[in-house]
Amino acid sequence: MNRGEVIEVKISEYAFGGRGIAKLPTDDGYYVVFVDNCFPGQTVRARVEKKKKKYAEAKLIDVIERSSEEIINDYQEISGGPYIYIPVDRQEEVKKEATLETFRRLSNFQDVANVFDTFISSPDHYFYRNKMEYSFSCIEHDIHTGEEKDEAFALGFKRRGTWWKVENLNKPSGMFDEEWETKLIQIRNYLKDTGLPAWHPPKKHGFFRHIVVRKSFAEDKLLLNLVTSSEGRKSFDAPAFAKFLQELMGDRVAGLWHTVNDNVADRAKIENGTSVLLFGKEKITETLLGLNFEISMESFFQTNPKCAELLYTKALDYVFEEELKDDEIIMDLFCGTGTIGQILTTRKSNAKIVGVDIVEEAIADAKKNAKKNGINNIEFYAADVGKFLKEHAEFQGKIGTIILDPPRAGIAPKTLLKVIELGAKNIVYISCNPSTQARDTETLIQNGFKLEKLSFVDQFPHTGHIESIAKFKLG
Repeated sequence: MNRGEVIEVKISEYAFGGRGIAKLPTDDGYYVVFVDNCFPGQTVRARVEKKKKKYAEAKLIDVIERSSEEIINDYQEISGGPYIYIPVDRQEEVKKEATLETFRRLSNFQDVANVFDTFISSPDHYFYRNKMEYSFSCIEHDIHTGEEKDEAFALGFKRRGTWWKVENLNKPSGMFDEEWETKLIQIRNYLKDTGLPAWHPPKKHGFFRHIVVRKSFAEDKLLLNLVTSSEGRKSFDAPAFAKFLQELMGDRVAGLWHTVNDNVADRAKIENGTSVLLFGKEKITETLLGLNFEISMESFFQTNPKCAELLYTKALDYVFEEELKDDEIIMDLFCGTGTIGQILTTRKSNAKIVGVDIVEEAIADAKKNAKKNGINNIEFYAADVGKFLKEHAEFQGKIGTIILDPPRAGIAPKTLLKVIELGAKNIVYISCNPSTQARDTETLIQNGFKLEKLSFVDQFPHTGHIESIAKFKLG
């Protein structure tokens, strides 16, 4: 077995993060191959990405034989929803087991099963996402024949394991808005009939590049962004396309942006180009636990808002299990646009809350949202979490509880020690990556904290992702 080699293996176990495990017999015992986005019982073709003495890591290419647990449904399988055919209760079962085991191993906390609180299922298992990005390519992967077609016009998702070819989305994926994905074929045909070409990823030319869609469940509206190059821009009748969309989707389209992006990097980020609002509103509004949040095309916002309400509710349950003194501050670190802190005020209107994040744009949005929601007892600071206390010594000794919601990479070890130095007695730690949370748990325990409760939240059904909430208490 060599790096780059394509192999065929039988998946026998499920590991944390959606990694299938294949065990190959050798004279020295089993050689383990981890394959992303697989499920026990499947036989798959995969490409070896990394080879070590005792194990290898591979990327899934094709499922050759389905697991006996899979039930084929009417949704089109996409790379971003590899478990769409696995019953939801079975998905949740393997996620819970694998995450508990990984948490125990990485945290060195052997009693994790006894502090486990609950597994929170997503309220909606289908059509739950509020953002989706679709790619164009003139290189199509035909999902029926497996053939690669050049000089095509494909709109959908990248073929798993490739960056240059796209599989047309011909019916809903089960992940995003059903009406939109049902009508995506009509949008594809309209744009194809303009005669302008889809992007050619290897040659870095073409016109149509991406369509990004954001959804407000509260408003039942869609905010769209068509991303193109400038190559052929004068030949594109943008107002006619806007009219077509309005006729196709009615008043569900809140607004349509057109971004011109000539950056050769294959990304739909607005900052890589110039954007014009063709019609409608610049933003949509989503509601979480009674509060309103404005969302632009580039805003960070929870992908599954209905499940996010359950996640935040559980996190705040952990916060308010401890008695808070009137003069104590609740500090929301890595607060982003301030969602958690603002929701917290709905549970305790007189709480004193401080939100901190290093991203200045996020803090600006947090202040705007708080003002619109009529919240006055929360202060936001754009600052490095690790340096915050030195810059704002007035909070020394006044912090009762810290809410942590770091990015996927977790908290840098030095920053975590500085968080501990803030002197809070209670920490509620929300994580989109329980493996880094488990690593940080070991550090917190070594510094006198006790892990009291741990819950998992299935924010992303049909994927290997899982989120977790941990409650720590000093002493």
